[in-house]
Amino acid sequence: MQYNRVAAVAYAQKWAYRRNPEFFDFTNLGGDCTNFASQCLLAGGAVMNYTPTYGWYYISVNNRAPAWTGVNELYRFLTTNTAAGPQGRVVSLSEIEEGDIVQLRFVGRQTFGHSPVVVDKGMGTPDTVLVAAHTNDSDCRQLSTYNYAELRPIHIFNINDN
Repeated sequence: MQYNRVAAVAYAQKWAYRRNPEFFDFTNLGGDCTNFASQCLLAGGAVMNYTPTYGWYYISVNNRAPAWTGVNELYRFLTTNTAAGPQGRVVSLSEIEEGDIVQLRFVGRQTFGHSPVVVDKGMGTPDTVLVAAHTNDSDCRQLSTYNYAELRPIHIFNINDN
């Protein structure tokens, strides 16, 4: 199944500064960025994977997969998933497309801690790639404005619907 990048970006821009009431707001519980990124993937046509612990799904605040809200868990799910749901692979920033995710490891941190969604790929450079995100809400924010030590561009290449 093809990922609907236009729908994912439209969702990201609609909800960048607001919260969809169908989903819990995790801003004060460690951050809402990956929850927001997951919602964008869902809006782009991704189907949920209800595998306990290692899947990617949201039923309620207390019934969700770790990959729905966790930065590193989402990375692990996207890059290893062979069942239902979105599939991704790490690419260079120049290969990123709208609707993809660029995870960031901030300066002074050991692990990746942010999952903004690409809303404009620009020229594929930190100054031209624009993202939308929750926690520190933003839309059309340049990647270069984040104080990151490392970035991990994840290209969504497939949606398994089985």
